[in-house]
Amino acid sequence: MAKPIVAIVGRPNVGKSTLFNRISGGRVAIVEDQPGVTRDRIYRDAQWLDRPFTLIDTGGLELGDYENPFSDVVRKQAQLAIEEADLVLFVVDGKNGLTAEDEKIADILRRTQKPVLLVVNKIEDFSKNQYMEFYALGLGDPIPVSASHGMNTGDLLDMVVAALPEIEEDYAPDVIKIAIIGRPNVGKSSLTNAMLGQERVIVSDIPGTTRDAIDTPFERDGKHYVVIDTAGMRRRGKVEEAIERYSVMRSLRAVDRSDVVLMVIDAVEGVTEQDKKIAGYAHEGGKGCILVLNKWDLVQKDDKTMQRYDKVIRSELGFMQYAPTMYVSAKTGQRLPKILEIVDFVSEQTNRRISTSILNELLADIVRVTPPPTDKGRKLKIYYATQASVKPPTFVLFVNDEELFHFSYRRHIQNRFRETFGFEGSPIRFIIRQREKEKD
Repeated sequence: MAKPIVAIVGRPNVGKSTLFNRISGGRVAIVEDQPGVTRDRIYRDAQWLDRPFTLIDTGGLELGDYENPFSDVVRKQAQLAIEEADLVLFVVDGKNGLTAEDEKIADILRRTQKPVLLVVNKIEDFSKNQYMEFYALGLGDPIPVSASHGMNTGDLLDMVVAALPEIEEDYAPDVIKIAIIGRPNVGKSSLTNAMLGQERVIVSDIPGTTRDAIDTPFERDGKHYVVIDTAGMRRRGKVEEAIERYSVMRSLRAVDRSDVVLMVIDAVEGVTEQDKKIAGYAHEGGKGCILVLNKWDLVQKDDKTMQRYDKVIRSELGFMQYAPTMYVSAKTGQRLPKILEIVDFVSEQTNRRISTSILNELLADIVRVTPPPTDKGRKLKIYYATQASVKPPTFVLFVNDEELFHFSYRRHIQNRFRETFGFEGSPIRFIIRQREKEKD
């Protein structure tokens, strides 16, 4: 299910990025400490009072000449941020006071139907009421904070959570939602059209033609699917239009909503750094994933080409060893009929449940064959395991001391789980719980 999107907007130098880092903890929530799992730092997952949301730092999206702060490009950027967000945090500078630029942004915000919280940053003495002038913006009570010192940010987050909408899923539980993601011009729209057997998405050789995430429900052999064709995610240095930056936001939301992700890679160009970032977002989200190498018809091949490609892909996308690969051509239709078969299989794997008794039989065997590590005379003890959830399969391991649970032993257990249960195409997550602390 998609997480609500909170966009931080405001004129330059009011502290948007500082507030962004304060709310998100100054880091990206990486699920596993493995190389290559990265994402664009202007998008971060945040959580408050058990309510997750995606935070967007528009300070990283600013375009245009700020000697003319409200050029057409900047105005379009602000409007797009507002359009895509479920909640807007409008940040103003309490130290420098109300400006004409603030009034222009407020005018845009007042015309929307989106909830807005007016955040007055750089306030360090709350007794002086130096933020009263911002009532003139007509956006409700100003909320004074000091993002750099963390003052009053907890109260702000309480208000954020209270204002967030409940996002309801609009498809039945048995519908498999497929997000097609990747860089521009790798053939995502062509792949969508080939899967559906009809021209439903505009196809162009110009990168970035698909601006929105387009939902297309369809049925095949009695099973129900929704394919979500997303706008291509482009490297920040190559994005020149504000609208393309915000299409990335829609792509991230599509990944959040999906059950299975088709990560489309250009077979001619191979895996790029941006491919790693895009795949990393799906991996962090715990989504079932299939690596689809498109334009396979353009690759000169011999009898070992596919084997060589597999080796390179596994090396480049080391954090996604579990994902099956497919070599297809959306243009010629090569291997396309098999895509839905693999989608069905991966969906089953991400939803797979293992009984507690079987889990603990395997765990006992793992411990017997490869005993847990020790540190300074203390030995890790694993009492038992249970499966907490699916999509992705998540297991809770109860231990005597979680500090003794080294990453390498976690990886060993994960590998044994995969050997035994499969989970092909799906990440596996472990939650380590300390049941008791033994006395030395």
